[in-house]
Amino acid sequence: MRFLLTPRWIGFFLAVLAFAVVCVLMGDWQWQKREVRHASNELVEKHLAIAPVPLDEVVPAGGKVAKDQEWTRVLVEGRYDPTSQVTVKFRTRDGRPGAEVVTPLLLEDGTAVLVDRGWVPTANTSAAPEDVPAPPTGRVEVEGWLRPDNGAGDEAVVPVDGQVRSISSVGVGSTLPYPVRSGYLNLRGQTGGTGGLELEPEPDLGGGPHFFYGLQWWFFAALAIGGFVWFARAEWLERRRPDARTDDQARDTSSA
Repeated sequence: MRFLLTPRWIGFFLAVLAFAVVCVLMGDWQWQKREVRHASNELVEKHLAIAPVPLDEVVPAGGKVAKDQEWTRVLVEGRYDPTSQVTVKFRTRDGRPGAEVVTPLLLEDGTAVLVDRGWVPTANTSAAPEDVPAPPTGRVEVEGWLRPDNGAGDEAVVPVDGQVRSISSVGVGSTLPYPVRSGYLNLRGQTGGTGGLELEPEPDLGGGPHFFYGLQWWFFAALAIGGFVWFARAEWLERRRPDARTDDQARDTSSA
């Protein structure tokens, strides 16, 4: 097996080793993402199983929605402001083009919270939808999932012609005459009904592809090491052939 100490085989081994190490690290990274996903799913399941609580008990006025508060079920009362309603374009459902309808809900303390009232199908264009169902009039009680602001830039969250691409209380609030609470609500129910809008589906609590991606990377690492062993054994067997033994010294010298 002296041929393994030649520069050609040493270089081959180092390349295989580097590739295998990278694959192992990538597999570990996918496994860590899987564990984060599981922890997040457990937190979401916990929030969804708890009865709704008043919004102020979760995030008081002036507070910011934390990531670990996402999907908390909250209750809030107020009056919708349909004059400041915006739509979120390019939102598909089951392959269908559409938009989400976001309407500020004015609260007793003079602040407002954005409510994503649901989804409406639209033409496959960037134009704002027409004939959007109006929100209930008068005082309403709203139950919804608490969601944090989208962190996209101003070009995506500040309304242009009544439309945005992502929901942010900061972006929409910059165009309103009253202060807006952090985050927004995905409507789950309210007095007066949903007006025919399709509500946000429950969050995906699957494990994602990270388990299989991790196994795939580790398999590549094992395949690389196994390939090196296979090629080394093949050359070793080749060198053991009777008609090849006389050439061993010459081959080792030329390889060096």
